[in-house]
Amino acid sequence: MNQLQIFTNPEFGQVRAIEKDGKTYFVGIDIARALGYSNPSKAVIQHCKGVTKLGIPSQGGVQETNCITEGDMYRLITHSELPSAEKFETWVFDEVLPSIRQNGGYIANQENLTPEQIVANALIVAQNIIKQKDKLLEEQKPKVLFADAVSASHTSILVGDLAKLLRQNGINIGANRLFEWLRESGYLIKRKGADWNMPTQYSMELELFEIKERSITNPDGSVRITKTPKVTGKGQQYFINKFLNKGEIDNE
Repeated sequence: MNQLQIFTNPEFGQVRAIEKDGKTYFVGIDIARALGYSNPSKAVIQHCKGVTKLGIPSQGGVQETNCITEGDMYRLITHSELPSAEKFETWVFDEVLPSIRQNGGYIANQENLTPEQIVANALIVAQNIIKQKDKLLEEQKPKVLFADAVSASHTSILVGDLAKLLRQNGINIGANRLFEWLRESGYLIKRKGADWNMPTQYSMELELFEIKERSITNPDGSVRITKTPKVTGKGQQYFINKFLNKGEIDNE
C-alpha cells in the first residue's frame, strides 16, 4: 500500500486518499463531510456500494477506516444537496485525480509552480512521511518485542504479575483493577462464593487460564485445598495484545 495523500481545499477542507493495488481509495467520511451531509458516516453506508476498510495513518496510529472508490465518490456527489457539490466535483475530477495519476500525489497550487518547485515540495513531503513512519516504528518496537516475548512463554503467572507486566509497558492498571475488568468482561466468575475469581468456562475453553491447587495442613491436622487462577502463556499473549492494540484499560 502506498503512502497516505492529503488534499486540502479552502472551501471543502481536507480529503485523504490512499492507493492499494493500483487503485485510489478516498476516506469516505472526508468526502461526505465536504459535500455537506448531516450524518457523513450514514451517508457513506447508504449511498456507497464498495466500502472497503483500509488502514489509515493518524496521530493515534493506523486506524481501520471506511474508504471508497472513485465510483462511490461520484455517487455521494450526485446525492448531495449542497449547492457547491458541482464545484467540489470539478476540483476532484479536474485537479486531484489527474494529479494523482500523473505525479503520484497532489501539491496545493501546483498549477502555479515551476517543475523545480514541485519536485522540491515533493521531496519535503517525502522526507516528512519517512520521519513519521520511522517515529511510528520506534514507538511500536517495545510493544512488538514485548508481545513476541510473551507469545513464547510457557509459564503461567498470577493475575497480579500480569498487571505488573502491563504497567511496565504503558498500560496503567493494578491487580485489583485487572481482576475487576476480568470479572466484568466474563473471563473470571464474578458471583460471590467459593468460585469467585475463578476462570469462567469461556476462558478455560480458550485456554487463557489454568487453576493451580495447593494442599494446606491446618494446625488441627485437617487439610484444606486452595485454588488460584493463573494466566497461561496463551492467555498472556491474548490479554496483552488486546490491551496494547485496543487500549481496553482506562487510566486508574
